[in-house]
Amino acid sequence: MKILILGSGGREYSIARAIKNETEDHELFFQPGNGATDNLGTNLNIKDYNELAVFAQENEIELTIVGPEAPLVDGVVNIFRAQGLTIFGPTKEAAQLEGSKVYMKNFLAKYNIPTAGFIESDSIEDLYKFTDTLSTPIVVKADGLCGGKGVIIAMSHDEAKQAIGEMLSGKSFGDAGKKVIVEEFLDGFELSMFAICDGDDYILLQAAQDHKRLHNNDEGPNTGGMGAYAPTPLVDEELYQKVKDRVIVPTLDGMKKEGAPFEGVLFIGIMVVNGEPITLEFNVRFGDPECEILMPLMTSSVSDMFLKASTNRLNEIKVEFSKQYAVGVVMASQNYPYSSSTPAEIIVDEVHHEEIANNTHISYAGVSKEDDVLYANGGRVLVCVGLGDTIKQARDRAYLRCGQVHFVGKKLRTDIAYQAL
Repeated sequence: MKILILGSGGREYSIARAIKNETEDHELFFQPGNGATDNLGTNLNIKDYNELAVFAQENEIELTIVGPEAPLVDGVVNIFRAQGLTIFGPTKEAAQLEGSKVYMKNFLAKYNIPTAGFIESDSIEDLYKFTDTLSTPIVVKADGLCGGKGVIIAMSHDEAKQAIGEMLSGKSFGDAGKKVIVEEFLDGFELSMFAICDGDDYILLQAAQDHKRLHNNDEGPNTGGMGAYAPTPLVDEELYQKVKDRVIVPTLDGMKKEGAPFEGVLFIGIMVVNGEPITLEFNVRFGDPECEILMPLMTSSVSDMFLKASTNRLNEIKVEFSKQYAVGVVMASQNYPYSSSTPAEIIVDEVHHEEIANNTHISYAGVSKEDDVLYANGGRVLVCVGLGDTIKQARDRAYLRCGQVHFVGKKLRTDIAYQAL
């Protein structure tokens, strides 16, 4: 099968790697890909979605998989479908679940899906008034896409009001902050859950936990994610069932009623409070680095799952998972997440230890290639993934692999999966 993958990060690399591990018969293309994806397929440079759809038709691409949120919110799925192409991801209309936090919160309220108490407004007076009714900390969110950085946890009322003012003025996040949500802070533990949906049916993957803060002990600024592990032992069958009944089923039913059936990955950010799942947010694509640890845990065909989900046939397949655990540790560049970093050559030691060779791998993200040399390009550079029969074994293996990767200014947390250990 010829498959096109949109995106350039570790998420897209991991999807491609999982597909390649099934069979070498698949031919992969990436738009734009990164400096390491050309080891798995062909990188393209076709930025216009209409031109990309023409390329897909002319080259008989049988399946397109969209990785990041921006193309989905921009309507790439609508463009491809209009040309009769098979593409995995939600339409522009359904992608509003991530594209607009205001749309998402109002959707949750309309369909009685448990979420934190909130107000959404562009009136600074109304937002301030609601803020004064809350106890601290207080959550302030910009409406639009902010690359995972549009959420402020304010520790005081003054800090919350400052964040509101800076968002509404456009200072913080430009147009993405022209509408703001203020909501109550929920105290519990956070989970990432991913449902593969075809508009009618769904398959719930194993629950993961990621680590958003830059430094150990969850200190420092929020990032796109510094590591993750799955499956988490903090979830039992009862909690999975509650998420299915109270979140996923009403969401799929609600989106059909809204005239925008949801197809693709529904990423549910859950806060578990006293055993009850409360929906923090929806995203409409895989989390990164969660995708990097979920893909190697799948023992059934990944490409077939994406294909069946794209053609409303999920009821025809059974998705199966390994009994192992996976831990992913992100290596970031020197100035992440504050500013860009000078490209640095990446040196990866040869792996001589059989245990490490067979149970770890690297998913590349922010890398470029020049004369066959890989460079860390800034941001999150790569993810070292370890597999094991226990979380500790998987974590230890992931960190052994980290020790074999070298570049100037490399930055990583040393406590990934501490919640479970």
